[in-house]
Amino acid sequence: MSEEKTYMQLEGQILEVLKSIFDPEIPVNIYDLGLIYEIDVDDYNNVDIKMTLTAPNCPVADSLPMEVKERVKAIKEVNNVNVEMVFDPPWSAAMMSDEAKLVLGYL
Repeated sequence: MSEEKTYMQLEGQILEVLKSIFDPEIPVNIYDLGLIYEIDVDDYNNVDIKMTLTAPNCPVADSLPMEVKERVKAIKEVNNVNVEMVFDPPWSAAMMSDEAKLVLGYL
């Protein structure tokens, strides 16, 4: 199997996991909600994720990043996971996917 295909499969698995994690206060997954800013996978299958929250004082500020880390780390091919919380740019409803906007009544 080519390295490119393996990378694409791993990235797909990571996205699948992220789309299965929901903000407990909003019925939309964190990926479609626009909370995931960046996903980087290196040559050794170490994953760096930059994410944000809908608000810096969000009640899940401690638990949500930990859940992301644990769930992505559970993917067999993944070695290490680093989740970095960033608040620049600040999250806004404009970052949501059209699907999320539809569910939440923005469209």
